[in-house]
Amino acid sequence: MNRYIDKFIDYLEIEKNYSPHTILNYRIDLDEFIKFSEDIPVQRVMYIHFRKYLAQLRTKHLKPRSLARKLSSLRSFFKFLHREGFITDNPALLLVTPKLDKILPKFLTEDEMIQLIESPRLPKSADRRDRAIMETLYSTGIRVSELVGLDVMDVDFIGNIVKVKGKGRKERLVPIGEPAVDAMRDYLDQRKSSGRALFLNKNKTRLTARSVGNILKKHILTTSLRMNVSPHVLRHSFATHLLNRGADLRSVQELLGHVNLSTTQIYTHVTTERLKNIYDKAHPRA
Repeated sequence: MNRYIDKFIDYLEIEKNYSPHTILNYRIDLDEFIKFSEDIPVQRVMYIHFRKYLAQLRTKHLKPRSLARKLSSLRSFFKFLHREGFITDNPALLLVTPKLDKILPKFLTEDEMIQLIESPRLPKSADRRDRAIMETLYSTGIRVSELVGLDVMDVDFIGNIVKVKGKGRKERLVPIGEPAVDAMRDYLDQRKSSGRALFLNKNKTRLTARSVGNILKKHILTTSLRMNVSPHVLRHSFATHLLNRGADLRSVQELLGHVNLSTTQIYTHVTTERLKNIYDKAHPRA
């Protein structure tokens, strides 16, 4: 089965342009199934094998999302095998993904967001960098992986536009606010390296996603905020604040780089509370 997995991984990497992280997860999931099924030929895999595998997975008390991902990997793999003619029937067609609960995103209020962004004191170059990072995350709503992948040349300082390479290596143009652009200029004017990457660590190399998370943790300690603020919380805050101020869902979807509108709709649950407050204040019989 391994040679078929190699073909599948090549397909994900070359044709689908999946990220290395996603491809690694597919490889791990499929290797687990091989180990369970004792590497029987793909032509002999039947639905009953999936049922037994699923039963074993349930004994591990996996989270629903982890279980759903593993089943999705199997479905994608056998769909590929069937389409390429390696198997005559697809035994994974009957696999059903467990229903996942919608997890409401955590976000900061507008005042909390300002408090966090203004927490760096700015005398040091690192503080200027940290301010620019937080301004950029909140101003654009980009993922932390997209942030650390930015090069200086990706920023149009005149047109206030950032070129972002998102999931599947798809590029999109995202507007960026003047405060974030000013913070970037301030940081670039102060740093002593002319490296290609926009945000650098103390060794003058490209910053990592983990480092950005540590930067936020450092500055959260200087504020009165008690929640655990990850880079993704800034992305959630970006989307929530836009919707709260009247932006339409389709535009927010484009800004976030979501392929499906259903992914963006999670934020409408958050803004429902705002609508209820408006209703309570405005309706004569609320």
